[in-house]
Amino acid sequence: MPNDTRPQTGLEALELLRDGNARYVDSLTNTDPMMQRRPELVSDQDPLAIILGCSDARVPVEIVFDQGLGDLFVIRVAGNVVAPSQIGSVEFAAEKFGTKLVVVLGHSHCGAVTACVEALINPEQNYSPNLQSIVDRIRPSVYNLHELATANGQDVDADELVDRSIRANVRMSVSQLKHGSRALEDLTSSGQLLVVGAEYDLETGKVRFLDS
Repeated sequence: MPNDTRPQTGLEALELLRDGNARYVDSLTNTDPMMQRRPELVSDQDPLAIILGCSDARVPVEIVFDQGLGDLFVIRVAGNVVAPSQIGSVEFAAEKFGTKLVVVLGHSHCGAVTACVEALINPEQNYSPNLQSIVDRIRPSVYNLHELATANGQDVDADELVDRSIRANVRMSVSQLKHGSRALEDLTSSGQLLVVGAEYDLETGKVRFLDS
C-alpha cells in the first residue's frame, strides 16, 4: 500500500477493510470462476493442501500459489512454529477432509527467526513473554548453527545465520508435525500424508521446496 494512502489510525484501517469487503461482495455476481465456486463452499470444503506458514503480511499464501477459494487450508503463525494448536489444526484438516499434503512455508527475511538470532547473538535482548515464547520455539533450530558459527572464535555473520536458520526452522517444524502427533505419524508412515518444507523468496516470489 502506498505511503500516501496508508491508514493513520485503526478506524481508518477498519474503514478500508469494510470498503474492501464491499467490493468483494459486489464481485460475487461476476463471471470469475473462482467467485462462482463460493456457493458450493458454504457447506463443504476440499482443500488440496494444508499450508503452515508465517503470519508475515508479505506472504499471502493463496496468491503465492495462485490458488482460489477453498483450495488451501491455511494456518499462519509468526515464524511458522509448531505448537499444539497448529498440530491440532493440521490433524483436523487431514482427518476431516482427507487432504494429502502439508507444506511448512518459511520465507526470507523472517522477523521471528531474526529475533531468535538476535537473542542468541545478544543475550541481553528483551522481548515480551508472548514473543519470547515464539523465539523459544525457534531457538533449537538456530542454536546449533550459532554454536558452529562461533566455535572458531570468529564474528558471526548475522545475515547468513538468519538465512540458514530460516531453513533449519522449517525443517524442524516439518519434523515436529511428522512426529509430534500419533494421528499425523500414522498418516505419514502409511503414505496417506506428505509433509514437506519450503521457503518463499520475497525478492523473486519463487518457492523453493526443501529436501525432506
